[in-house]
Amino acid sequence: MQPRLWSMAAYLALAASALLGLRLARHPTNGHRLRAAAVALAAAFALCGLRAAAFQAQALSPALEGRDLLLTGTVAAMPQSTPNGMRFRLEIESASQEGAAVAVPPLIDMGWWTESGAGDVFDGPALRAGQRWQFTARLKAPHGSRNPHGFDYELWAWEQGVQATGSVRLSRSLAAPRLLQEAGWRHPVEAARQSVRDAILVRLARAEPGDAALTLSRQRAAGVVAALVTGDQQAIARSDWDLFRATGVAHLMSISGLHVTMFAWMAAAAIGWLWRRSARLCAWRPAPHAALLGGILLAGLYALFSGGGLPAQRTVLMLAIVAVLRLSGRRWPWPQVWLLACAAAVALDPWALLQAGFWLSFVAVGVLFASTAAPLPQAPEAPPSARHWRARLGALLREQAIVTVALAPLTLLLFSQLSLVGLPANLLAIPWTTLVVTPLSLLGVAWPPCWDLAAGAVRLLVLPLEAMAAWPHAVLALPSAPIWVTVLAVLGGALACMPVAPRLRLLGIAPLLPALLWFPVQPRPGRFELLAVDVGQGSAVLVRTAGHALLYDTGPRYGADDDAGQRLLVPLLQAAGVRLDTVVVSHRDDDHAGGAASVLASQPQAALLASIEAQHPLQSLRPATRCEAGQHWSWDGVDFSIVHPQAADYRPGTASNALSCVLRIQDADGHAALLTGDIAAADEARLLASGAELRADWLLVPHHGSRGSSSPTFIAAVAPRVAIAQAGYRNRFGHPAAEAMARYTGPGVAWTDTIHCGAARWSSERPEEVLCERREAPRYWQHNPA
Repeated sequence: MQPRLWSMAAYLALAASALLGLRLARHPTNGHRLRAAAVALAAAFALCGLRAAAFQAQALSPALEGRDLLLTGTVAAMPQSTPNGMRFRLEIESASQEGAAVAVPPLIDMGWWTESGAGDVFDGPALRAGQRWQFTARLKAPHGSRNPHGFDYELWAWEQGVQATGSVRLSRSLAAPRLLQEAGWRHPVEAARQSVRDAILVRLARAEPGDAALTLSRQRAAGVVAALVTGDQQAIARSDWDLFRATGVAHLMSISGLHVTMFAWMAAAAIGWLWRRSARLCAWRPAPHAALLGGILLAGLYALFSGGGLPAQRTVLMLAIVAVLRLSGRRWPWPQVWLLACAAAVALDPWALLQAGFWLSFVAVGVLFASTAAPLPQAPEAPPSARHWRARLGALLREQAIVTVALAPLTLLLFSQLSLVGLPANLLAIPWTTLVVTPLSLLGVAWPPCWDLAAGAVRLLVLPLEAMAAWPHAVLALPSAPIWVTVLAVLGGALACMPVAPRLRLLGIAPLLPALLWFPVQPRPGRFELLAVDVGQGSAVLVRTAGHALLYDTGPRYGADDDAGQRLLVPLLQAAGVRLDTVVVSHRDDDHAGGAASVLASQPQAALLASIEAQHPLQSLRPATRCEAGQHWSWDGVDFSIVHPQAADYRPGTASNALSCVLRIQDADGHAALLTGDIAAADEARLLASGAELRADWLLVPHHGSRGSSSPTFIAAVAPRVAIAQAGYRNRFGHPAAEAMARYTGPGVAWTDTIHCGAARWSSERPEEVLCERREAPRYWQHNPA
């Protein structure tokens, strides 16, 4: 959690001190336990720091960003198809710039896009894991959005070992991409995974003559089957992920700890049954021992083939620790077993402590340890009977009920929502997915017709899940509470599941109440707050008063099935407990309106104010009121005014940027903000000529800080204290332009942008202060652009 790393020498010195302390701590004295704990903390800190410093030393040099580099490398993972290109991970062998060798990170996430532009069908090569390629590319450091309660992409890239992203350059002036080797000896597992995934998708995605609905249903099921066999979560459609999250079964639709554990148990049962058929084998090793070791070995291979994700790694590690303890004859108390597994997982990956999955899985296992006698599957001592299977299924359902109750507070903290139909959905989905869908999916590797049966089983499961998701209040969404509130709630949920007297269980309800009743502090009446959301190359500003909220623009569309609304804004609004009254879409351009459909779908009560045409697709979702200068309303003592465009501007042929809705907000003390969309210098001149009040303390820089906007006369008329530009890191438009920035910094305006600031928070109560998400809690893995 350090803001910046120390030097390698400092961590080495701390590690040496820890080793010396370890030797001293071995001598039992009154304080040896305290010294041992201090030594352990110092050693863990030093080792984590050494790993981080060594990794950071391989980072991409800023001097190489945006330069044409000739890269040679191997495709190290299954490529992912997109509508207009391919994403793939490249393991670098060599890199050069203008013939001179340069150092680049060893692992890079690449994109290969169609040459003719976004939206066109990709006609490039079919990349495969294990291929060696040489091509020209441009690289940049991993840079993600930084928002409150948001996903930390830079931490994710750090954990993946990725220190640069890039795109293949296709130009007649550059060397054409060359396939150097079709398939090498590297990454055979990834190549096998891709072959299986593609075979699943080809078989199940084939068209059914005369039945388009069945074809679509099979294609959706194909993604689930591919995810269960190969761990490719990208194969599952976004609509299906929404369904699985709403019903609380998303953990079943990818390679999770439950899948690996059940696979280990089933493999152990099969090995034990076969082992007992041979007297010689039983004389050599006891069948339970062979079953236990064989089950864990096969589970490890399954986890490896499924991509070796961190949840699967942690599960295999925990199973291995329990197996070692059992085979050695040790009978440790469950807290020691649980803590040993936690320590081993953190030693393997210290940054697991920052993952939601780590806390969900280990809290779940800890609760099961404490509430049941045998939370982890064991290899049966005798051939499993029907009664044994029924007992095991009953135990599985009981365990799910316990985990659902115990993890509810933690789920609310991490995701700000909880599926209220999760318990019945899991009681149905766990046995069906674990005992039917997953085995059929895996058997399909040996006999492909099983994939058809697995797809049919997925379709049968989806029907009741869709019905449950349609129930009123199927999902409970609550604002994100502080960590201390959630810790109390988790302890209360755990107490409610413990095998203790009912009276004591009821005491667990009290700590749950603060988490259920928590609500963030709102601005005072007569004041308002702004949050310029970091959406990359686009615009989105959240405005809140004491009792109302408005969203100005909704960010860009990233792809055919991905936009800023679904990815960033909906989770942010949910975590902040915001219920929108109005969504303003300044104009129809995709970087401003791209996320509107997702936001409107999640906020059905919100009105739409926009300059979009009558035929725009958003009109079918929510009829829009056309924004025109002169519109005015007040919320909680705060005035809102539309100052542009004029009614006469809505004439055929007017550019969409010129129709940007310009919104001015003013509080009870006269402090104001001006949100400008993409107006250019000519529009600014017309706005000045209209005589509208433009003075503002906070200004959303027009058109992301382009060269053709932010004229000196406009800046003088607004006279802002703070100017902020919303733009994407190293975007292709060059926003914000140096000339535009100079026009602000010259008169002494405080300039910032979301590239360097991340999400920017401003309050009319403190008009001179801007809080930047990137600066509030800096971490060494975060990118700090120059």
